[in-house]
Amino acid sequence: MPRSRKCPSSVRCKCGFLYCSDKKQLASVLNVKESKAFERTVVVAGLPVGRFNDLSLTTLVKRHFQDTKNEGGVVENVIYPTRTMGVAYVTFKEKKVAENVIRKKKHYLAEKVGPIQLTVSHFSEKVLISVNAILDLSVFRGPFPLEILVRDLKNKIPSLCFSPLEQNGRISVQGSFLAIKKLKESLLFKASSLLEKNRSCISEGEKRSRQSPRRSLQRSNNSLESPRSSVPETARRGETARCGETLVLETDVFLYLKKNGFYESTLKKFHVLCQERVEGEITTICIKNARDGLPPNNEKLVKEYFEKYAHALHFELRKETFDLEGKEKRERGNIKLACEQLSLRYHQKLLVNFYKTHIDIIGSSSDVYSFKKELMKLIRQTGR
Repeated sequence: MPRSRKCPSSVRCKCGFLYCSDKKQLASVLNVKESKAFERTVVVAGLPVGRFNDLSLTTLVKRHFQDTKNEGGVVENVIYPTRTMGVAYVTFKEKKVAENVIRKKKHYLAEKVGPIQLTVSHFSEKVLISVNAILDLSVFRGPFPLEILVRDLKNKIPSLCFSPLEQNGRISVQGSFLAIKKLKESLLFKASSLLEKNRSCISEGEKRSRQSPRRSLQRSNNSLESPRSSVPETARRGETARCGETLVLETDVFLYLKKNGFYESTLKKFHVLCQERVEGEITTICIKNARDGLPPNNEKLVKEYFEKYAHALHFELRKETFDLEGKEKRERGNIKLACEQLSLRYHQKLLVNFYKTHIDIIGSSSDVYSFKKELMKLIRQTGR
């Protein structure tokens, strides 16, 4: 059986995703997402993995989508291989060409390859949900004005949306999970810097007090307090005091991570246990060794594996939401029934979450596209 190219640090999960630490591949996908190129980019699935080397297959894909018979045009870039098996990203020079290619119902790669039909869909700009967070910046009030801190954060992470700063130091922030994570790291760095600075001040103060007892006595008589850290107590103790390692993930990514088998297999491999707390869009995971005597480094390794894999999934997954609110009872029933039928067929590829007000479909762009296409067809048939 032909096998796809693997890199030394790759991990294959049941749904066909390949996590790879190839920075060039990740950088290429990031360039598409961070520029307007996503409007001119399509996702091509169903490529014959293993029958050609990467370069030959990339050339075939480029030729196919440059052919006007296939509604194609000038191709700027082809990203292949990607972390999803048999999937490539094709970026055209013009947005109109990408739209025409998607409208064409059937694509066959080439005659010499055989009757292999490709699935072509939009490249999704917003892959997953936007995260809302409420920050309490009052702990930073002493060292510098909070308005300056907020201004610096806005300049450092322009993709985030900040609400007006409240008098109590609270502020609401909205953005992608990765942007929120970057914000957290920035604030933790500032907090640790302040803590280190305060420690230096305390150390210097103790040194001066030993050299000048009279000055120390005078300070005591005037009831002046010694410098204190404005960093919260939890930050000083560290989260690891309560459990081995703590990891925060986007809930959709976490649920997909659990579904595809990578999560459970990693826990068994390193003999660790996880306590999970799902709070809306965010899930917190506490990672601990299953028994005493195991290397404490196990917990850190598991956290790093989950972080890297979740980071890769964030750029590969697409989420489609079917809203049930405002629809008649019969129409809601038809949508739910159709989703249930299709979810059995796609159970290894997609995560289908049923809620009272909506249904979420999460998976690769090509699989979500195929699911949606079949779903619309089923709904039309049941609605007759």
